[in-house]
Amino acid sequence: MAEIEVKDITYVYGKGAPYEIKALDGVSLTFPHGQVTGLIGHTGSGKSTLVQMLNGLIKPDSGEILLDGKSIWEDPKKIRDVRFKVGLVMQYPEYQLFDETVAADIAFGPKNMGMSPEEIKEAVEKAAHFAGLSSDLLEKSPFDLSGGQKRRAALAGVMAMSPSVLVLDEPAAGLDPGGRKDILDGIKKYQRESGTTVVIVSHSMEDMATYCDGIAVMAKGKVVMRGTPPQVFSRSEELTKTGLDVPQITKVALSLRECGIDIGKDIYTVKFAAERLLSGGAPYES
Repeated sequence: MAEIEVKDITYVYGKGAPYEIKALDGVSLTFPHGQVTGLIGHTGSGKSTLVQMLNGLIKPDSGEILLDGKSIWEDPKKIRDVRFKVGLVMQYPEYQLFDETVAADIAFGPKNMGMSPEEIKEAVEKAAHFAGLSSDLLEKSPFDLSGGQKRRAALAGVMAMSPSVLVLDEPAAGLDPGGRKDILDGIKKYQRESGTTVVIVSHSMEDMATYCDGIAVMAKGKVVMRGTPPQVFSRSEELTKTGLDVPQITKVALSLRECGIDIGKDIYTVKFAAERLLSGGAPYES
């Protein structure tokens, strides 16, 4: 397990040009080891820029990125090693598939890490399992797969490197509800069994509520809110002001509250709402 932390990070696109944009403005945030942290924010809030910094794809203009207390830029010549430890799955990663077979594509990272053929085979099979790919798909061309299967193959390619930190930028974007659930269930299972620290960027409040241990909210290049799902989603008015929404079940709970049935403002999943209703309502004045 590993912990990754950003300290007072700033970054400007087009620095010195008339159109320069401050993407990150003094961001400090810790992604605790062995937890799933959700990163949410309106388009342009700085989420994607931040996650690309976690494995050194982008270098901050100022501030530090610490992996287990050590700056990832302490020795720039070793940034490649950081990318093996901090695996990044970009949005629509299926566009990055390139090899002749699914197995060969998944094996690309482990080969570059110097694993033995036996280790590579084991890593590929294990990653395919977590990503939800059946063994009969491994010898197919990745270009013969469905959209959801391609997404799983790309995800497996990062999982096969056994990163200490797994960073996912909209991993379920564009998938139907069943596909979203399959992908995210697999990620959560992988995290629980491996102890990997996971960071997920998503626009889906329901996904954040269901799969994350903690959530950080970004707006205009800053972190404006952080906490557990109930702590964050109980602040619905503040979220709305940043251009975000809350899970549908949170809206239902707020409507019930207005009708005199108070089960709390911190409801964020259907299961949690049912438990609160069965227990007799809100445990405290909220």
